[in-house]
Amino acid sequence: MQKRIAVLGGGSWGTAVAMSLAAKGMAVSLWDIDESHTRAMIRDRENKKFLPGAPFPPSLTVYTEEAEAVEGSEVVIFAVPAQFFRSALETAKPLLNREMIIVNVAKGIETGSLCRLSEIAASLIPDNRYVVVSGPSHAEEVCKGMPTTLVAASEDRAAAELIQDLFISDVLRVYTNDDVTGVELGGALKNIIALGAGICDGLGYGDNAKAALMTRGLAEIKRLGTAMGADPMTFSGLSGIGDLIVTCTSMHSRNRRCGIMIGQGTETQEAIESVGMVVEGIYTCEAAYEMAKKYGVEMPIVTGIYQILNENKNAGEAVRELMTRKRKHEAEPDFITRNSL
Repeated sequence: MQKRIAVLGGGSWGTAVAMSLAAKGMAVSLWDIDESHTRAMIRDRENKKFLPGAPFPPSLTVYTEEAEAVEGSEVVIFAVPAQFFRSALETAKPLLNREMIIVNVAKGIETGSLCRLSEIAASLIPDNRYVVVSGPSHAEEVCKGMPTTLVAASEDRAAAELIQDLFISDVLRVYTNDDVTGVELGGALKNIIALGAGICDGLGYGDNAKAALMTRGLAEIKRLGTAMGADPMTFSGLSGIGDLIVTCTSMHSRNRRCGIMIGQGTETQEAIESVGMVVEGIYTCEAAYEMAKKYGVEMPIVTGIYQILNENKNAGEAVRELMTRKRKHEAEPDFITRNSL
């Protein structure tokens, strides 16, 4: 399959996606809003800022003008932080035509509106087919050709299968799914739990605590997702437990690294600046905290992390409160009455 692909966003993941597609011989265009960063990539033929030591394949071309990158593309991939997806799509909209398939590879929920990214796309470009690509995938490994699995989700099965074929290779296996809500929520909410995993590490806790956090964190993700109409089985897949495992356990995870520093006593803003990249879990936590109230679901871990990040709650005290909550049965129904928080 020879297609012209545009990737908008030259961060670590956007670059890794562009490199992976170009490695198959496809004509891939890469553009980033930061012109100095873009020119550095043109000069160096690699992304030294985020993925040093990974040279670009010959068929990957970096452009300084967004219009040049998008022109003639059949698929346009957005790889910008979730909080900038709306503005990025609004800027690109005049360059898009309805035949282009729009792919989003970011993970997050827009604060304020509480919109999933597919909902933003539906409001701005309703005539375009939309696919979300998610799953356990560190850019640092994908750009080196290490085996990785992803999921492509869309309400349009043909579009999901087209992107599946586009991405798939001998080192990148892609599955399809029609549960866009579940795939987006799994990819977004796991970043909050990864922050919590890092906080546990920073506090000096061990594997027992992290396993408990991940397991009960997944229960909260599933609880909210089910209330929002997602298929519960999605959270047992790549964008659920798969992404949760990789993000909570790896030092590639910017959310976990940020959490470690917070657990060690670093102020949240200082920790974010030290990471040097967007820490999506910070924003998603705010959104999820509001969504839990909106949908009337209990999310004590998310609430505790929100209080640590936004209300200066002591991390150790937050853990103690979680451990001393009212006892309950592990398999209690996921739905609870509204206003129970």
